[in-house]
Amino acid sequence: MTPRVVVVGLGPGDVELLTVGTREAIATIATQFVRTRRHPAASIMESATSFDEIYEHAASIDEVYPEIVERLIAAATRDGEVLYAVPGSPIVAEHTVELLLADSRCDVELLPALSFLDLTWARLGIDPVSAGVRIIDGHRFAIEAAGERGPLLVAQTDSAEVLSDVKLALDAGIDPCLADDATVTVLQRLGLPDEVVEEVPWSELDRVDADHLTSIYIPDLVAPVAQELVRFVELVAVLRAECPWDREQTHESLRRHLLEESYEVLEAIDHLDVEEGTGYEHLEEELGDLLFQVLFHSQLAAEEGQFTIADVALNVHDKLRSRHPHVFGDVDAEDADAVVRNWEQIKKDEKGRESVFDGVPDAIPALLYALKIQKKAGSLADVDPSALPVPTPVSDALRDFGATPDDQTTGALLFAIVDEARRAGIDPETALRAAAVNYRDAARSAELGGRAGL
Repeated sequence: MTPRVVVVGLGPGDVELLTVGTREAIATIATQFVRTRRHPAASIMESATSFDEIYEHAASIDEVYPEIVERLIAAATRDGEVLYAVPGSPIVAEHTVELLLADSRCDVELLPALSFLDLTWARLGIDPVSAGVRIIDGHRFAIEAAGERGPLLVAQTDSAEVLSDVKLALDAGIDPCLADDATVTVLQRLGLPDEVVEEVPWSELDRVDADHLTSIYIPDLVAPVAQELVRFVELVAVLRAECPWDREQTHESLRRHLLEESYEVLEAIDHLDVEEGTGYEHLEEELGDLLFQVLFHSQLAAEEGQFTIADVALNVHDKLRSRHPHVFGDVDAEDADAVVRNWEQIKKDEKGRESVFDGVPDAIPALLYALKIQKKAGSLADVDPSALPVPTPVSDALRDFGATPDDQTTGALLFAIVDEARRAGIDPETALRAAAVNYRDAARSAELGGRAGL
């Protein structure tokens, strides 16, 4: 029989707000768990096992919820059925429930319950549907609220740090999202004797004594969250619709511009002086031009119904998470080389490639091509290096080149230099470019000096 987890909600406050269904489940299911005892109604489940110790010992909140799910499924597998009680409602802001519902190892039954939202709307005196309220997780505010204009109910603002992050997100940018004299509503411990519902000046939000039963209501925003990016996306759409030049562009016609902007970013990086703190304004400008190219290509794809800039961001976000199991998973990577080996193997598995070399474009410059295949070869942990043609030492390659300069010896010499640079941690492309620039500057100086002597 498939293990079964029955999930009930403890409601938003005291035990008087528990539903009949929840009370019956507590009375009949023997094996019981509560997500946390930091809830007034948890007192009704005296014999239940709490998961509070996971919160206390986990390195981050992201580790807490999967661990709870694993323990619940293990108990359900052992006993057949378990009861899991969560604050509020099982279907409102409960990540553990989301994980349980997505897990095929168990059956999940959800019993309806009152949530803090029911009391929130009553205390605010608003209809959330007609008002169009968006509910945001305070711990993920900067991400989930991006582009929103309000009204917003920000839940799980359970610490001064979370409130400060919310305030920083809305105050960042050229134009703050809220006026200096704006007020927000703080709602705390709804349904309990010490309930608090009060207006607080926006400037004092991060001084609120927040706890795990705190939410804030923001009735209006004068500008959207992350407004700079939102306005940039909207600008590209307007240019595409109304500018004759932009209307004519295609992915193919923009290739040259994408390449040029990429090189201009590289040039800005070359002139960056980190110690002196100079060159950052130029880099900022060039990165903006490059971002415009990314948004333009995304706009073209959106017009064809293929993808949007949001899809691009989501794709790269998920890809970076999956390719960093040493950060977001349980894979060890003791150094940068191990990270590269893991990265290459994950790419190979994701794309169904037979070889790590299958993703190296043939059309890239030869110097970069040589560097890439050398790095790919270095990531092959299961390949005996003696099975590969070892690059000739630079000294031997120089001797052979001096004896018989031709395509083969020239190629061997360049390949050997690339290998030496790679082993020394030097980017040969950058080194070659720097040498060429030095040569250019010297030649230009001699040229201008010669003219001055005429």
